[in-house]
Amino acid sequence: MLKVCHLYPDLLNLYGDRGNVIAFVQRCRWRGIPVEVLEVNVEQPVNFADIDFLFLGGGSDREQNLMADDLLKRKDSLKEAIENGLVALAICGGYQMLGRYYLTHEGQRIPGLGILDLYTRAGHKRLIGNIVIEMTIDGEPVKVVGFENHSGQTFIGNLNPLGRVLAGFGNNGQDSLEGVRYKNVFCSYLHGPLLPKNYRLTDLLISLALQRRGLHAELKPLNNDLEEAAVKAMVDRLL
Repeated sequence: MLKVCHLYPDLLNLYGDRGNVIAFVQRCRWRGIPVEVLEVNVEQPVNFADIDFLFLGGGSDREQNLMADDLLKRKDSLKEAIENGLVALAICGGYQMLGRYYLTHEGQRIPGLGILDLYTRAGHKRLIGNIVIEMTIDGEPVKVVGFENHSGQTFIGNLNPLGRVLAGFGNNGQDSLEGVRYKNVFCSYLHGPLLPKNYRLTDLLISLALQRRGLHAELKPLNNDLEEAAVKAMVDRLL
């Protein structure tokens, strides 16, 4: 059985981010892979070492402030699990929180978890709209689509990006990079939500979670005609 943890579902569910958990679980169940979903809110216990897939979504500034102190208390156990191969997806505010800090317009540094060597600064322009990136999955270039809406500009230094921007803004609207991949952690600004729109990324996360659990990771094929058509329609529209 795979254990899925949705962190702060009551606070971080901007633009339907909960759909990422739904897509992960459904594509497991279609293959007969049993899944248990834990919804963990502020001050509720969780052992990250027992989790196979962790999802951390985005929220408004108010909601992110409400969970920030609680997440900082979990920093050490979360970092240890990530270093040990925890499969995780962090979107927008969750992505920013994994970095070192957020620099406000006033020059104030709001500390993050410092798990990933990246930082975010407040921008003067909102980066919003549909986006296409190209990432590599199983050695093959794959187009990934989504929707971004953020004013924060993230700079990832020497970390590997999730993908390269073909249409849209990405991390900061300057370097044509989007998101970050560190070990089995995937970070992105793509809302929408991301996984229902991109089945190949979803299946990659499932395979990695199975591998980490020591289970057979080759997935049973599914009919993805509808998903392929939806991605193609968006790619054709934007490119």
